[in-house]
Order: sequence, then structure tokens, then C-alpha cells
Amino acid sequence: MKTRVILSAVGSDRPGLTRALADAVADAGGNWLESHLSRLGGLYVGAVLVELDVSSVPAFESAIRAVDAQGLAVTLRSAGEPPDGASGDTLRLELVGQDRPGIVREVTTVLADLQVNIEDFVSSTEHGAWSGEPLFRAAARLALPAGLGLDELRAALEALSGDIMVDFSFARVS
Repeated sequence: MKTRVILSAVGSDRPGLTRALADAVADAGGNWLESHLSRLGGLYVGAVLVELDVSSVPAFESAIRAVDAQGLAVTLRSAGEPPDGASGDTLRLELVGQDRPGIVREVTTVLADLQVNIEDFVSSTEHGAWSGEPLFRAAARLALPAGLGLDELRAALEALSGDIMVDFSFARVS
């Protein structure tokens, strides 16, 4: 019988960390399904979805603890089932604007109030090309609930955009 687990990792960035995780997955006979790995705040940060035989989980945990001994804090958690509720459209949202505290909270509040599920979210800050002022950029994959249209979502976010000074763009995801 197969199971899926999520491996999360945080530690000092150095060459070979992803390979060490891949070795632990392979040594346990697991299948690396998907991942999000990056350098964040100077640290190696990531999550990996792994599928493996239930009987292999103890060996996998042991192999992960060996990676942990190399200076990487690693945890395992059983993966949940995908949510059933999103039967509406899936959209890609991109936003850019002057950086300031509270942008993520305000945008995610609007999304939560509309029952929109954020399936993926990536953000960064950079210096503006012309002004040198810090810009905030974010991209998200959104699952809209049944009955919520793009026009209603756009209106809710545009009502917010004047307050937080960001521009939004949308694209349908197939």
C-alpha cells in the first residue's frame, strides 16, 4: 500500500542538500512527486511531496534523520487529500506595487472572504528600475469556488488596489 508524505526542510544553504534529500527518497524506494525548494533569507527552505510504500516509511524517516544530522532541520508529515470544494475556475494572479507592510494580509483577506483557495504563492521584493524604490511582486495560482466569476474577483481586488497601490493581472489556468 502506498502513502504520501510531505518532507519539509530548513537549514544553512550549501551544495548537495537537494541531492541528500533525493538520496533519502531513492534509498527508501520513494517517488519524488513535486517540490518547492529555494534560498530564502539566506537559508535553504523547501517542501517535497513523496510517495512510498507504507512499510518504507520507517526507513525513510531514518534516512531523513541522517540528513538532519548534516545541519538541516527536516520533518515528515502525512500528506492530506486534495480539497473537493474548488469546482470553479483556476486563475493565475500577478500583482506588483510599491512595497509596504500589510500587502499580503490585505490581498489574502479579500481572497479568503471570497472563499478563494490559494494553491501556490510566490513573492519577492526588488528595486524599481526607474525609481530605485522597493517593489513587491507576487504570483499566485487561485482556485475559485463555484459561482465566483473573474469580474467579481477583479472588482474586489481593484477596490483594494487604490489603498495598497498595486496592479493586478489575471490569466486562466487550463
